[in-house]
Amino acid sequence: MKPARQFLWQWQDWTVGWSLSQPQIDSELAVLLIHGFGANTGHWRFNQPVLGKLAPTYAIDLLGFGRSDQPRARLKDEAIEPGAVHYGFDLWGQQVADFCKEVIEKPVLLVGNSIGGVVALQAAQMLLEGPSKISCKGVVLIDCAQRLMDDKQLATQPAWMALIRPLLKTLVRQRWLSTALFRNAARPGVIRQVLKQAYPSGNNIDDTLVELLYEPTRREGAAEAFRGFINLFDDVLAPDLMRDLEISVDLIWGEKDPWEPLVEAEHWNNNISCVRSLEVILGAGHCPHDENPQKLNELLLGKIKQV
Repeated sequence: MKPARQFLWQWQDWTVGWSLSQPQIDSELAVLLIHGFGANTGHWRFNQPVLGKLAPTYAIDLLGFGRSDQPRARLKDEAIEPGAVHYGFDLWGQQVADFCKEVIEKPVLLVGNSIGGVVALQAAQMLLEGPSKISCKGVVLIDCAQRLMDDKQLATQPAWMALIRPLLKTLVRQRWLSTALFRNAARPGVIRQVLKQAYPSGNNIDDTLVELLYEPTRREGAAEAFRGFINLFDDVLAPDLMRDLEISVDLIWGEKDPWEPLVEAEHWNNNISCVRSLEVILGAGHCPHDENPQKLNELLLGKIKQV
């Protein structure tokens, strides 16, 4: 497969990485792929070239990840300082919405994995509510993040979690600690072990995957997005965004996702009106687009043709 072409985009004060695969004959619809936490455009290595044969298929590096800039993190109650950003779904959602308006410039299907799914929902809301002529035709959530550590989810957590939560919040605010945690996790051996949890079948856990996840962590500001994300105790949740959404949402889930239980996706499918379908990929985990790309691509190609 021919790899996607790599580009850079200037957004506000930041440089953002993105990539594109497109058919010889253009399509009225574009697809935008949005990665999960710690990943980047390269995580769509087996999907973007295939989808790009049917419709222009973009992938974007969220601010703080991949080839995008990694500005200093500012928590909500910290003083504003030049060059610092509050990492969260408002920031990333606005980044994606602006990318759709300024770069894609045509109707788009948003596809997000893990936290990229929440970003896709936030961006879809922004596109639908704004004056832009760019329309969002639908959202596909691949093992969307349920964000169980958010304060609004406390009632679903064990009682002991409420007891340790104040201490936990105090600790993870400390930059020295968040940086130490990040540096410990951002090692090839640790990344490979995490991938073995995320990919229960073991398919496609290779040196290329480990390197594409590891390489951005060596940059100077890599620990900042990590600090911002682990301090997101009060941000949007996917079900809340979907309840107000006026376009269709399709769910694709790995049957054995160890972090985002399939039972919650089934609950969304049964109780949220904009959810049109739930497709389960047997034997797959949190990243079925990379673990079982053949099946995932088949499903996504079908969704593109339905738009």
